[in-house]
Amino acid sequence: MTPAARIAATIELLAAVESAPRRPADAVANDFFRARRFIGSGDRRAVSERAWAVLRRRRRLDWWLTHEGAVSTPRLLTAAELLVGEGWRADGVAQAFSGGKFAPDPLDRAEAQAVRALEGRSVEHPDMPVSVRLEVPDWLLPHLRATFGDRLEAELAAMGDPAPLDLRANLLKATREEVRAALRDEGIDSEPTKLSPWGLRVAGRRPVTATAPFRDGRVEIQDEGSQLVVLAADARPGMRVADICAGAGGKTLALAMAMRNRGHIAACDVSAPRLESAVQRLRRAGVQNVERHLFAPGDKWAKRRAGGFDRVLADAPCTGTGTWRRNPDARLRTTETDLSELVAKQVAILDTAARLVKPGGRLIYATCSLLAAENEDQMAAFLARVPGFAVVAHGVPGVEEGPLLRLTPARHGTDGFFAAVLERAA
Repeated sequence: MTPAARIAATIELLAAVESAPRRPADAVANDFFRARRFIGSGDRRAVSERAWAVLRRRRRLDWWLTHEGAVSTPRLLTAAELLVGEGWRADGVAQAFSGGKFAPDPLDRAEAQAVRALEGRSVEHPDMPVSVRLEVPDWLLPHLRATFGDRLEAELAAMGDPAPLDLRANLLKATREEVRAALRDEGIDSEPTKLSPWGLRVAGRRPVTATAPFRDGRVEIQDEGSQLVVLAADARPGMRVADICAGAGGKTLALAMAMRNRGHIAACDVSAPRLESAVQRLRRAGVQNVERHLFAPGDKWAKRRAGGFDRVLADAPCTGTGTWRRNPDARLRTTETDLSELVAKQVAILDTAARLVKPGGRLIYATCSLLAAENEDQMAAFLARVPGFAVVAHGVPGVEEGPLLRLTPARHGTDGFFAAVLERAA
């Protein structure tokens, strides 16, 4: 693709994201490129990186366009990114918007005026409100300030960086060093993760899914923070374990590995498509100790299995504020209503999970959220509501002392995660 064609594709992708405000941008992008298979891998990467740069700077780009009296559109957001993000000159932007073959249509008078006004500007301006400069919704800033205090700016700056590519070696099939060597043979260098004993970190975006170690199940894609949640669960061979928000099975796979394929795991979810998508992953990984269960209205499954599990992992649905490096569009998609609805769901999930834990067993509550309302406040409310449980140490080496596991990009280089390990009295 020509540079102008890449710009046109970026505009199209951003328009597709805007037309589906409740869908994650990565899902929209997958559909976008699937419908345009003529776009090669290098061009896909370039288009995606530019579109994601716009999403990461969306509030600041909006502020600049409003400051210059312009209306934010996918065309002007892309032009603004070229100018203030990549340092283009106004003449270069106008030439790229030529209207030629595969190029964007020419700038109209208002667009050209905004482009000229933004030439030479930097991304930030002293007059920007704090929430704009930090790329968070106004309503969410007090929540994040309560979480981070004087670390707020450093933590949110780290949330604005692209996430690394983390992998988990599947010890059912190979050691971490064996996986690392196999990836190196295919031209992909990696380094052992600092905290997870199973993890590998790859620099940049590499085609890991096309490699033999991925195809034959020796390695899975999983953020180091997600691996540490499984490590905190301390699932051992021979145990009975329930993963009650299993989704597509990422943590289920890691639990099975930690248990060496011995014992029993019940992978549960309310979504049939998510559970179905786990089947191929389980088979590829060589996992043999997992049964799947679809929760349905009036379901008696949990009632029949009350007190039957050594470990119950409740990786609850949440705002996903800890995953903003990967999903920058979620910053502006999440609302106060979403938060209140998710908090209510988390309460119901915790109460169901607690009934499944046997005496002496453990409940692991986890989110990929940074908000106290979904984390510490939920734990305090649960302990006040449900007798017989107590918080115990998370047991993850190398993380700050304290019973609760709190991971952030700035401090740990992982996605933002929270986990609490609760033991039921014997």
